[in-house]
Amino acid sequence: MNIIAFSTSGSSVSINKQLLDYVLTYFAEDQIDIVNINDYEITLYNYDKEVQDGIPPLAVEFQERINKADLIIMGLAEHNGGFPVIFKNLFDWISRIPKNIVLANKNIFLLSTSPGPRGGATVMGMASQLFPYYGGKVLATYTLPSFDQNFSSDKGVTNESLLAELKEKIDLVKAG
Repeated sequence: MNIIAFSTSGSSVSINKQLLDYVLTYFAEDQIDIVNINDYEITLYNYDKEVQDGIPPLAVEFQERINKADLIIMGLAEHNGGFPVIFKNLFDWISRIPKNIVLANKNIFLLSTSPGPRGGATVMGMASQLFPYYGGKVLATYTLPSFDQNFSSDKGVTNESLLAELKEKIDLVKAG
């Protein structure tokens, strides 16, 4: 299976990227294209900019990477209850590519975490509702609450019940 994986955070110490990297260890037998969202920092979307300059080549390149994948695994960071600007801007640009299905009818596994007890639940809810409208088939979602209490850089998810839930979701995703 070809997987594209990325965190929506541009932070070099993103806890959502840490969770994503851990989850990817369960997909070691697959081809994984790990994207650094910072490589796709482009001018802020503006209709006048689009008319004047067209779609930025980086937006087209990102869309092509999505198109090549069988599965999208995304670590959703939450900034003030929504998507980080760097991801939202890229999403806005790729949504403007003519005759394009943004999420290309791909299966999606959504992950989120936060330092607090909700684990990014607001952005998870938003993404779960929004992405099917853009051609994404959300197979599973996983939210890890209280990251610092439930995750270790050397062990991964440390809470047994949360780990069991994650493994169930991974099995569901692998079954397609």
